[in-house]
Amino acid sequence: MSSADAPSRVRRWVRRGLTVLAVVLVAAVVAVAIWLATPYEVEASAWDEALARDDVEVTEHDGDWWVRPAEADAEVGVVFYPGARVRPEAYVPTWAPIVADAGAVVVIPEMPLNLAVLARDRAEAILAEPPAEHAEALGRWHVGGHSMGGAMAASWLGEEPAADVDGLILWASFSTGGAGLEERDDLEVLSVAGARDGLATPADIGERRDLLPADAEMAMVEGMNHAQFGRYGDQWRDLPPEITDAEAQRALTELVVDHLEG
Repeated sequence: MSSADAPSRVRRWVRRGLTVLAVVLVAAVVAVAIWLATPYEVEASAWDEALARDDVEVTEHDGDWWVRPAEADAEVGVVFYPGARVRPEAYVPTWAPIVADAGAVVVIPEMPLNLAVLARDRAEAILAEPPAEHAEALGRWHVGGHSMGGAMAASWLGEEPAADVDGLILWASFSTGGAGLEERDDLEVLSVAGARDGLATPADIGERRDLLPADAEMAMVEGMNHAQFGRYGDQWRDLPPEITDAEAQRALTELVVDHLEG
């Protein structure tokens, strides 16, 4: 090859490299788009059972799902952020028994692209202007969430928002490092882990225990995995559960009801 051909050959290799890079980037964008467009949906049977209950009412307000007692005025409310890529409806069946027993109102908000990280302050608007049928009776509010949702709720709470929030409820989740909640003495905190969780493992949650207030209640449900905190089926990288969904529900209901009533 002559010296005159060298620049031409370099240009060809550069063009090929740029073409390969463009293909890789397009493939990555397509993969992310597909990933975001296929969230975990609520299981149909669990959804039907929740709607068929006569002790709770399930309503939708601007994309957010509200679960409230059918015949009693609730005095405590919870804004609960869904886990990453999980539709809010998937937590209605989990919260329905808790609402029935605790007499609480629970709001599960819609998130942009089903990612709470894109709307950490979603609770702010809900707490500022709850629907009229809930506004008068509610005196205490908690925020929380499952997995990423819980971390984002904790992160928002760490910013000391204008809304008056009394507590934090974490399911298979933990606080973020910059939230500064470990210094707070005005929060009622419940953190529930699943012993068979393959995503937010008990070790992960334990390592971040010092990011929560010293008096935070830490609970573990033996045999429960990550996906059993909602009703959306199996989740990639999760461990197989060692208890049934019904057993996991009973344990979770008891823990959360005791916390809200305590």
